[in-house]
Amino acid sequence: MSKNGSAYGQAAGDTDFRKKYDLDEYAAKAKEREAAEKEERKARWEAKMAGKKYHKPLDGSETLTTARSATQDFSRLVGTSTLVPAGAGAGRRGRGAGFYCEACDLTFKDNLQWVEHTNSMQHQRAIGATGEVRRATAEEVRARIDALWEREQERKREQVVSLQERLEVRKEEDEKEREEKRRKRKELEERRRLEKEAAAKVKTEYGEDVRIEGEHFEDDMMAAMGFTGFGNTAKK
Repeated sequence: MSKNGSAYGQAAGDTDFRKKYDLDEYAAKAKEREAAEKEERKARWEAKMAGKKYHKPLDGSETLTTARSATQDFSRLVGTSTLVPAGAGAGRRGRGAGFYCEACDLTFKDNLQWVEHTNSMQHQRAIGATGEVRRATAEEVRARIDALWEREQERKREQVVSLQERLEVRKEEDEKEREEKRRKRKELEERRRLEKEAAAKVKTEYGEDVRIEGEHFEDDMMAAMGFTGFGNTAKK
């Protein structure tokens, strides 16, 4: 059978659209990956035997470690739910339920562990940082102090303005609360007055024998329990 022959003995020339792979190239890549993994396993074993923790070796492309510019708002996650596929992560490895680090492919169960991990050398090497901080110059320190001082003064000025505004808002809220209490009190008084007028009207039309709902509740309860009264039984 020819190279382009099909299972039915006919020429199969309509398979040219398929992607062709260079087997030698992929074999070389696999060999390089296996060699790198072997070297990493050896380095990990040597670090373990020496009682040290293994860190990814530097290759010269790393940058100095800088402070995090973004902040994490963990309070927004309170009361939320996250769907995690079954078997998504084994232990810390992989994405699971918790705080996930994409650079290291690790999941942590609480935010303190996540913060400690982001400050660790393992994470710094994973994001391409050396773990060393550049020493600031005297000019940069002065500029930083001036910026912090200006920000603190601005915060105090805003606090004064906002304090006056909060007092005004609180005063308006207190006035609204008092007005609402007065309105409810008037509605209650009006409802009681109408009930009394309705009861008096019924008695005027039908006499004293008419039972108003709730008027003889105590008498009915005493009769149901077999009590005739709580008066004095002493002979006069």
